[in-house]
Amino acid sequence: MQDPRTLSSSTLGVSTGAWRWAALGFGLLALATAIVALIYPDKAGFAGYALLGGIGAVAALLLYAVWPRDGFRILEAKRVAEAAARANVAWAITATDGAVVDCNPVYRLMAGTREDESPIPPELALAGEPSSAVLYRLARDAAEGKAREESFQVMPGLELVAAVRPLKDQQTVWWFTPRLSASVSPIHAAQPAPMAPLAPQPAVAAAMVAPDARVHQAAGALFQDAPIGVAFADANGVIREANAAFARFFGLSGALTGQNVTQLVEAGERNQVQDLIARSAKGESIGHPLDLRFGENRMAEMFASPMAEGALLYLMDVSEQKQLELKFAQSQKMQAVGQLAGGVAHDFNNLLTVIIGNCEFLLMRHPAGDPSFKEINEVHQNALRAATLVGQLLAFSRKQTMQPKVLALGDMLSELTQMLRRLLREGIALKLDNGADLWPVHADEAQISNAIINLVVNARDAMPTGGVVTILTGNETSTHTVSLGTAIMPPGEYVKIEVSDTGTGIAEEHKGKIFDPFFTTKPVGQGTGLGLATVYGIVKQSGGFITMDTQVGHGTSFKIYLPRYRGEAGAQPADTAPLPPRDVTGQDTILLVEDEEAVRSFAARALRLRGYHVLEASGGEEALEIVTKGAHEIDLLITDVVMPNMDGPTLVRHVKELKPELAIIFMSGYAEEAFRRNEENASDLHFLPKPFGLKQLAAKVKEVLSHAPARKAG
Repeated sequence: MQDPRTLSSSTLGVSTGAWRWAALGFGLLALATAIVALIYPDKAGFAGYALLGGIGAVAALLLYAVWPRDGFRILEAKRVAEAAARANVAWAITATDGAVVDCNPVYRLMAGTREDESPIPPELALAGEPSSAVLYRLARDAAEGKAREESFQVMPGLELVAAVRPLKDQQTVWWFTPRLSASVSPIHAAQPAPMAPLAPQPAVAAAMVAPDARVHQAAGALFQDAPIGVAFADANGVIREANAAFARFFGLSGALTGQNVTQLVEAGERNQVQDLIARSAKGESIGHPLDLRFGENRMAEMFASPMAEGALLYLMDVSEQKQLELKFAQSQKMQAVGQLAGGVAHDFNNLLTVIIGNCEFLLMRHPAGDPSFKEINEVHQNALRAATLVGQLLAFSRKQTMQPKVLALGDMLSELTQMLRRLLREGIALKLDNGADLWPVHADEAQISNAIINLVVNARDAMPTGGVVTILTGNETSTHTVSLGTAIMPPGEYVKIEVSDTGTGIAEEHKGKIFDPFFTTKPVGQGTGLGLATVYGIVKQSGGFITMDTQVGHGTSFKIYLPRYRGEAGAQPADTAPLPPRDVTGQDTILLVEDEEAVRSFAARALRLRGYHVLEASGGEEALEIVTKGAHEIDLLITDVVMPNMDGPTLVRHVKELKPELAIIFMSGYAEEAFRRNEENASDLHFLPKPFGLKQLAAKVKEVLSHAPARKAG
């Protein structure tokens, strides 16, 4: 394709060469006739002067018609072509039969055609399920002389905005602009069309061929109807020409000619804009854009390139893209903090297991009234408090052990409100409004209750002078993808739980941090900053979504969306009749597997105090060797989940091949994904969360063994 800088009069559809020489000949003939008439006026007479005038007029007309003019229309074409290339915008001009008569390199790349091939029409270049209906509507409206714009998804997270603009000669301009998608209608959310991905073009003028007189007809339309803002400004920033998109971005409908670009941007960015224009006007090529902000939510990128006596400016609205980038960064931060919290919680729970367990051993020897009782009990109580904080970290990091079941939220909340009213002080009312015929959900009742309690307590603290806490529930069907905070909620059916208050609201600068662990606006000593982080983790681990609306001085509303459960409410797996409990004290053998020596020592000692025979193993390989040798009849396997080399779930898989009936108890500082997979597939696997004390360990072991099959004699 031809470079726009090489466009000449031939590109404009005018004759050159011989016709230009003919025009020049007529001019010389007119000049010679004039000289003769001046020298011999009496011989020329009226006819001579008439002939002179005729020849002169013909020469002037020919010269005007054929003389090369690469003026403003060429400038317009070059502007739009370069702007499109820089912005990765594809365009094409189609004839009445749909054939492509002109296009830029970005369109060729999108359509997958080489320079020496005829470009295929948009309907074929983008053929596919999500785009066919859109392109049909665009082509239909273009044929009727109507402008139209629609978007469709080409790959996850990327939309293509397609626009058509009819030309005067019944030709059509097609524009294709890539855009990151924050919200995609489900009708467009099918598989992406089989097209080549758009690739960024170099910051050079895009090639443009406009044979014959088409530039005269199309350049103005290309310039004015371009989906990106294009303007030409002089070295001082005064706009000489701007298209509709440029004016529309600033909320203006009239012409911008004569206005200064610097007066259209924020005061703090005017010097940067003026510097960008001045450097471009001097011929300096600036490859990177200038980021501009307009208010809280609108952002744009301004590019500039040198032009004669000024600069060519391109303005791209990137508000949605920047918002998505911010949400993605926030989501990545939350995920990273969650992973860190999960790892820290695992190590802390091992330490707390040892501290709590040994405190309980000491309290057995130092009862109340003993001089050491107070100090030991204080250590024990603070270790339990620390365990609660670690549990909140686990909730945020989504590493809790969930025990989901089919829930009727209406009944659950009706029972929960009785306890919630006791948490509220005088002057604060609690209202519950359950929607009719709520759909069932599949979640952990204790964890969902915990999330509601945290939200209600937060609402209480936000109303120091009193107010109303309202809990609303209802069914909601989302027909399109919705952006909620840092997450994207897909279309579907959800049960909504909304907890709102009439309190002080949340300041703008705190909105992006409210779910961060340890972030709190309360005075020192009055809050851990884990309440909302816990809610966030519980909701996410339950497969739901959470969002917040707030207004300073008018209150805050938190909305939780839990997916509708599609099975039968109340349907439970068919189990065989449970075995009657049996007395297991002092007669069963337990294989205890734990890589942390302090934890293993405490647990083994606690079990031996209850009369069990305990075999110890420091890892999966050692435990498997004990089982394989078969020197002992093992009734119960207790294993840590996270261990080096061979983890707990891997050990259990090998053991189950040898002893399918063996009862299993997993213990862990947090719920590993590997454990959850095993838990879903086997009903005889049990879980003991760390940290635990003597009573919790003994009770869990007795519960499991008392319902396990008795060891066969002999």
